[in-house]
Amino acid sequence: MTSYKSSRRARAAQLTIVSLAAAMLTACGGQGSEVAEINNDWTGNEIKIESLQDEKVQGVVCHMAHFDRGVIDRLRKGDWFENPSNGSIDCGVTGPIIIGDIETRRKGEEVFRQSQSIIFKKLTVRRIYDADADTLVYLVYSRRIVDGSAKMSIATVPLHGVDVTWSSRG
Repeated sequence: MTSYKSSRRARAAQLTIVSLAAAMLTACGGQGSEVAEINNDWTGNEIKIESLQDEKVQGVVCHMAHFDRGVIDRLRKGDWFENPSNGSIDCGVTGPIIIGDIETRRKGEEVFRQSQSIIFKKLTVRRIYDADADTLVYLVYSRRIVDGSAKMSIATVPLHGVDVTWSSRG
């Protein structure tokens, strides 16, 4: 009888852990608007594409693709709380560009961040203004070094020849 009770307790504890893990995984995400979710394989892994609006730059939209591991893959690898650090980005002009108070120094500024794990791993999008080329540069990168190198992708939005209004200079 004692082994039956301990077995039930163990199952209840496992169910609690799995439920807690599922709740924590849904908390990983960003401020982007999801525009596509492509099933990558039969295990539930997906490629997600999000539309990102830069709050300080109207008339530019960026699309970021990233990988979202499915439950079967998480169970198989034992890495419950983490997605890969890979991300890809591309940006384009959708209308007249109105640039607000953006950071124009070399380091730029963070415009989007998405958790890829519960604690440290994040995909971050940073906007940099290249004054010499009159171009906005959007960089997506992992905030956690993986295998000795940060994963990254870059997109540029040239401003020359485009209808651009600066509402203020940063």
